[in-house]
Amino acid sequence: MAHLPSRRLLPLNALKAFEAAGRHLNFTAAAEELSVTLSAISHQIRQLEELLGVPLFHRTRKGLVLSTEGQLILPDVQEGFDHLASALSKLEARRGEGTLTLSMLSTFAMRWFIPRLPRFQEAYPDIEVRITTSLKPADLEREGIDCAIRYGDGDWPGLNATRLFAEALVPVAHPKFKDTIKKPTDLKGQKLLHSQNRREDWRVWLKAAGQTDIDPVVGQMFETRSYAIQAAVQGMGIAVMDPAMVAEEIAGGRLVPLFDTPLPLTNAYWFVCLDHMGDAPRIKAMREWLVEEVKDAV
Repeated sequence: MAHLPSRRLLPLNALKAFEAAGRHLNFTAAAEELSVTLSAISHQIRQLEELLGVPLFHRTRKGLVLSTEGQLILPDVQEGFDHLASALSKLEARRGEGTLTLSMLSTFAMRWFIPRLPRFQEAYPDIEVRITTSLKPADLEREGIDCAIRYGDGDWPGLNATRLFAEALVPVAHPKFKDTIKKPTDLKGQKLLHSQNRREDWRVWLKAAGQTDIDPVVGQMFETRSYAIQAAVQGMGIAVMDPAMVAEEIAGGRLVPLFDTPLPLTNAYWFVCLDHMGDAPRIKAMREWLVEEVKDAV
């Protein structure tokens, strides 16, 4: 084996490439995970092999396999990266006070989270919450975001997910529609209001209500549910929403649920963070506060 480099000259990028390729036994998958090109992975592996003076992989008819030397060092390389991640998370965990960056959908932020935020600030005055919104799930690690509230099934590899609450759907409208829409069949011919990131909501509700003869895509499309809610308040049509997202409008009489029983959905809102950040005090504080908050709110 060739002369090995000192600790301060360790080829970390090449070792990362080797670890990912060894775990996947696939250079393409390693390149995708590390957001580099396939040729970059091949080049880094080749450099590491030249440095060590031994082959780390063999190509066979069944695909890529680790060499004897590759099998020997892979567990220790993986353990080394685990130790690095653990060391960084310990440092992060000490930063219990300071800024917490939280990503979520804009409608959820405006209609559920921000109205409750003063209670969190009162309980944790030393944690400054910065909210970022997007229609697409944020890449927490790449974008430097501490945590997020996501809508979905809770299955996001690499993320620690805590379920908050599931949604339900009910058609809501301006009170003027209350006397003319008494049963689901009365929705036929009405303008349905939609949002781009929840295009399937009307289809799901109409199917559950047995209304297969009502076109679920007719009506007007809005970028967000907040716009669709405002359109419903103005009497422009019928929206289908979780009552929690329009609680203020219902309480104020600006919107009315057209039917008594909301349709429960299988997807839910989840609080998520990177696996190694779950015990950071400011993230733990937000998670525990949210869990307590939904007990009273839902």
